[in-house]
Amino acid sequence: MKSILGIDLGGSSIKAGAVDPSCARVVGETQSVATPPGAPLEATASALAALVAAFPQCTGPVGLAFPAVVSHGITRTAANVDHAWIGTDAAALLTAAAGRPGFVVNDADAAGVAEMRVGAGRGERGVVMMLTFGTGIGSALFVDGRLWPNTELGHLSIGGREAEHIASARVRTEEGLDWPMWCERVNCVLEAYHALFWPDVFIIGGGVSERFEEYAGLLRSRARIVPAGLRHAAGVVGAALYAADSARG
Repeated sequence: MKSILGIDLGGSSIKAGAVDPSCARVVGETQSVATPPGAPLEATASALAALVAAFPQCTGPVGLAFPAVVSHGITRTAANVDHAWIGTDAAALLTAAAGRPGFVVNDADAAGVAEMRVGAGRGERGVVMMLTFGTGIGSALFVDGRLWPNTELGHLSIGGREAEHIASARVRTEEGLDWPMWCERVNCVLEAYHALFWPDVFIIGGGVSERFEEYAGLLRSRARIVPAGLRHAAGVVGAALYAADSARG
């Protein structure tokens, strides 16, 4: 099968890569462009079109992992992007930018699907929660391998504040938190999630997963804690898999 283009829209950059859906692996190098500040519709569409053009070998459907609740291709929330996305047919926008069918999925769900298929969650049963720490905190919840979509647990209130305002990677950078200080906050978030959902496993993803070994010993939970197997590529791979599955109907 031909490679499928997967795109992952983050707070600071938009990453793209050609993915072989038969093995769920990135083929060659990923490429990225800066996310337009606030991710306004027109500028973001232009950035997406530029990334699509950078992968002429990918001629099939295009998948986009997007940081919002996504229902039937329509973005329903906009916590960390321009509020004009609320109610926008993001799939139609991607289709127009790419010049071929585009499919849009919640970014953490995309990363979670990739991890469950070929990464740290492969073969895991019971309750698995994927958490992506970046501009916000994304979440993907699986029960015996089945996804409960659009959980958006980064917005869960913990002590009167949203979880992602306490322990996202952006907060760690902005407040200059060292690993012990940041992990103390992450542990509070994990405890709150565990009290509500009782996961057997937490998969830690996002950019901070690249440095997991530096802070892993500071994390505490009644659930097992493992790093994302695909690390920063999980969203790209998951977006491509979503596009491939959706195109097949």
